[in-house]
Amino acid sequence: MLKSRYIMIGGFLGAGKTTAILQLGKKLREAEERVGLIMNDQSIGLVDTALVRSQGFETEEITGGCFCCRFNSLVQAAENLSAADRPDVFIAEPVGSCTDLRATVSYPLQKIYGDQFIIAPLSVVLDPVRTRRILGLEGGKTFSEKVLYIFGKQLEEADLLVINKCDLLDQASLDELQQALEQRYPGKEVLRITAREGMGIDQWLSILLSRSGATADSMSVDYDRYAEGEALLGWLNLSASLSGEEFDGNNFIKDLAAAIRERLEQQQIEIAHLKMTLTPDSGND
Repeated sequence: MLKSRYIMIGGFLGAGKTTAILQLGKKLREAEERVGLIMNDQSIGLVDTALVRSQGFETEEITGGCFCCRFNSLVQAAENLSAADRPDVFIAEPVGSCTDLRATVSYPLQKIYGDQFIIAPLSVVLDPVRTRRILGLEGGKTFSEKVLYIFGKQLEEADLLVINKCDLLDQASLDELQQALEQRYPGKEVLRITAREGMGIDQWLSILLSRSGATADSMSVDYDRYAEGEALLGWLNLSASLSGEEFDGNNFIKDLAAAIRERLEQQQIEIAHLKMTLTPDSGND
């Protein structure tokens, strides 16, 4: 059996992981590589899963817990994707509040199923504005100390720190952020991308396809503190049905997102992640 490459793309909520994964998947598909995607979140019927399937990717979802506590489900998802035609590359996106992936996923996968997988370097995708605030480079809202513990651990275990949404910052601010990351996390390779525009994807993908990232090295994690941080994050998964006269779905989604953000800001609530999709029941545009 030829080995498949297993790529895991981590990072905090709202960093742009799904958009980045879609770009990686499209590049691989253009190169005629078979791609299987594994999405992960706390509930069923994920927006991410619907989004990537709408782009034509074979996809499995793991719900009810992150990869670190659902290892067997992760392996089963890979087997399900391999039932018809085994992918050349698997790309997995863990829950945005998940960490300790190297010890609980990458290394066990290599150790137990090393005859089936080549483990790529672990990437952690970063929102540049949020990361600058957390590192103290600029002011603005951030999270509690216990939530920031999770964020910090994600960066600590990464092989690649991938600054996304580079179009949101000027060159000086990006340079300052990269320098701060390199100083705080020596030995990590820092990359810059703008996933929505495809910038930097080729370089990142080249690294993911040419290097190995599974090692026995692990970091120290206070799981009580980790659990307390996750418990502070509120989660809402909601489905709604709309009816009425013909309307512009894109504008509706934008207006709804803006209204939600405005109301939460009035209550001084920081949004970690907000994602929506709209599907016509008739299947017509």
